[in-house]
Amino acid sequence: MEFKNNTVSRFFTKKDVGGAESINDLRDKEFSGKSLTAEEKYALANFDKYRLSILNAEEDDEKFNLLYRQIQVISNLGDWREFLKEEFSK
Repeated sequence: MEFKNNTVSRFFTKKDVGGAESINDLRDKEFSGKSLTAEEKYALANFDKYRLSILNAEEDDEKFNLLYRQIQVISNLGDWREFLKEEFSK
């Protein structure tokens, strides 16, 4: 739970919300037919691994729903470059 709390608080305390390109911006870019760089593809893959590992590990429905909403916010507002960090590639 420590890892989740640190990760979530890092995204929710960003001062410059909306200024950075997010995971969902990358998905929109990809779906519109534009090519992604290798780093962008890597960040998307790391985000998907992170999302699945967090959600699959949660057994309580209420906590699952909270985490699901938090991950949605991260994917909409968080800088996609955060998912290039080593902690997300494990």
